[in-house]
Amino acid sequence: MEFYNKVGKMALGSRLRRLSELITDQAAEVYSLYDVTLQPKWFPVFYSLAAGENKSITQIAQEIGHSHPSVSTIVKEMVSQGFAEEKPDKSDGRKNYIGLTGKARIVNERIQAQYADVNSAIENAINESQYNLWKAIEEWEYLLEQKSLFKRVQEEKKLRESADVKIIMYAPEHKESFKQLNEEWITTWFKMEESDHKSLDHPEEYILDKGGFILIATYNNEPLGTCALIKMEGNTYELAKMAVSPKAKGKGIGWLLGNAAIAKAKDVGAKRLYLESNTILKPAINLYNKLGFKKITGIPSPYERCNIQMELNLA
Repeated sequence: MEFYNKVGKMALGSRLRRLSELITDQAAEVYSLYDVTLQPKWFPVFYSLAAGENKSITQIAQEIGHSHPSVSTIVKEMVSQGFAEEKPDKSDGRKNYIGLTGKARIVNERIQAQYADVNSAIENAINESQYNLWKAIEEWEYLLEQKSLFKRVQEEKKLRESADVKIIMYAPEHKESFKQLNEEWITTWFKMEESDHKSLDHPEEYILDKGGFILIATYNNEPLGTCALIKMEGNTYELAKMAVSPKAKGKGIGWLLGNAAIAKAKDVGAKRLYLESNTILKPAINLYNKLGFKKITGIPSPYERCNIQMELNLA
């Protein structure tokens, strides 16, 4: 147990597997006690068929929550040992159903006493313990159905890596990164247009000198994302030229840039943010919706690729 105390909760799977193996080994001894020649791993399939109804492998798998290949393997073992038999469907000879043999039905009669004793023994063990393992298992199964362990770890990874992302204001040394990040993103989905070349080749003239701003996202001091706030008429800015390197996938940089841009716009007195995009960019549209942008019918766009316009009211 010292190993698991040292490793901690990240060894949960290994510890549960150890517990499962321990219970399985001891269950085998219980079967011997009652002179029942079943293998513990057969039990779910055996019990599913014990009422006498023949079932397909798919039906059994759905009922006991095992995979189809797992049930198929167990059925083959039970058939080879004379505990199960395959029976063709009378209405469709291509389908087979699984049922217990006479040998298995005799075992089913003998095993009833074992069921009663095992159930009592487990109830006593639960009563002796501080925590109800059965209820805890039910709760964990529910939690992992709602959100998988993979998703939970993925979220923690994103949070940890996002903490190392810094959003800074554009400086002259970022000019090439601003251009490369946007060119990489645009050419992945579309083609470079005249307005792209103007703003990316001359960001000072077309964005900064007109009252706009450029934000740069760095991860471990490497520029991996960017976006711009382009000054429009009145108290409106356009959120534009948002691009994140594929290397930064999963670090939440788009979300951090979007929030930083909104905060900057509010700081300079903007009442409205406007943006243009394309509906094939589903992750981007989802991000804008999450940030609070709403679809509108806006002014004519200089970009061929634009087929959706959105705005965020900051007032």
